[in-house]
Amino acid sequence: MRFLKLWKVRILLIFAIIGPGFITANVDNDAGGIYTYALAGAKYGYALLWTIIPIAFCLAFAQEISARMGVVTGKGLSELIREEYGIRITFILMMGLVLCNFGNVVSEFAGVASSMQLFGVEKYISVPIAALLVWAAVIHGDYKQLEKIFVFASFLYIAYIITGALAQPAWGTALKSTVRLPALSDLKDSSYLYLSVGMIGATIAPWQQFYLQSSIVDKGTSSKDLRFGQIDAISGSIFSVVVAAFIVIACAATLFVHGHTEIRDAADAAVSLKPLGGPWAYQLFAIGLLNASLFAASILPLSTAYTVCEAMGFESGLNKRFKEAPVFYWLYTSLLGLGAILVLMPRFPLIKMAVLSQVLNGILLPFVLVFMLLLVNKRDLMGKFVNSRNYNALAWLATVLIIALTVVMLFTIWG
Repeated sequence: MRFLKLWKVRILLIFAIIGPGFITANVDNDAGGIYTYALAGAKYGYALLWTIIPIAFCLAFAQEISARMGVVTGKGLSELIREEYGIRITFILMMGLVLCNFGNVVSEFAGVASSMQLFGVEKYISVPIAALLVWAAVIHGDYKQLEKIFVFASFLYIAYIITGALAQPAWGTALKSTVRLPALSDLKDSSYLYLSVGMIGATIAPWQQFYLQSSIVDKGTSSKDLRFGQIDAISGSIFSVVVAAFIVIACAATLFVHGHTEIRDAADAAVSLKPLGGPWAYQLFAIGLLNASLFAASILPLSTAYTVCEAMGFESGLNKRFKEAPVFYWLYTSLLGLGAILVLMPRFPLIKMAVLSQVLNGILLPFVLVFMLLLVNKRDLMGKFVNSRNYNALAWLATVLIIALTVVMLFTIWG
């Protein structure tokens, strides 16, 4: 009895800690991300699992720094960049971010359409309903209500872990591939590099750092709760990366093994799993895709609205009414509506948009990380909460690794 009470207390403590960090880390396992992971597993088997370790490390430090800066400064990342580096640099960064995020929003509604088609519902019905539901939930809900919904959606990603286990993968090969560095011949393959950067961009997106810091500020997290915020950010990062790895593993163990090396989208991966991994694997993959698409469709335009309004000095926040923050809510509504409309258009290149948005994330990410590392080391901003020397060494090493990988990819494709 005492044992059960102890576990009950621990579970309640976990749910008390979980919040913006866990949500932000997991929401980027969206429709575009799932397609990227699935394609990596289908095309290269377990070979791209080596990216999981640098992804986990980089995501954890980026999330932790965002949470710490939000708590200590009480300001969003875009606001800090504007104050410290000027409006011109901020505006250019915002234009790049809006472009990336809009591509992601379109991808999310494409994910809604394709996942619901697996259950026999046409996109002309599913997409408008999904857009209205998401819009109403955000416009009429407050932060505490939405956070509970988003945390629940985060845990539904367990469906992909179960799918990976049902696929009966070669665990030994998967583990070896995770700790083995790529061969030089692999790095000469432009498609391999493209997917490597896409994997990083799919798991660590620029918008995440802006949204997490804004959410921390909007939630009103105090300095006494900083440790809980850090635990939230790091645990969310670990869970998110584990989910990404299991999607790769599931497709490597089924699609790659049986020669299905090309898939058109995430829904195609689900359909291909049906005869290879069984009906449960197919259904869980499809349900996971729908959850991920709706989840990200809620967060991505919200993140963009937060970031742009903070950067330009407009009022923002879910705890404000429409009249108090009109630019914030209209920008959110416009991104959501236009993203849904484009998905309904015939012959729109949805798949190319999905993968391109992930790679654009990978290209923009280094710039965001550099700004974060510069800001977090400003003692006039952070006081005693600046990075330690060892922390800086590891964080800069991870950032340089991502920059190098991106430059090599661009040179290979366009050189």
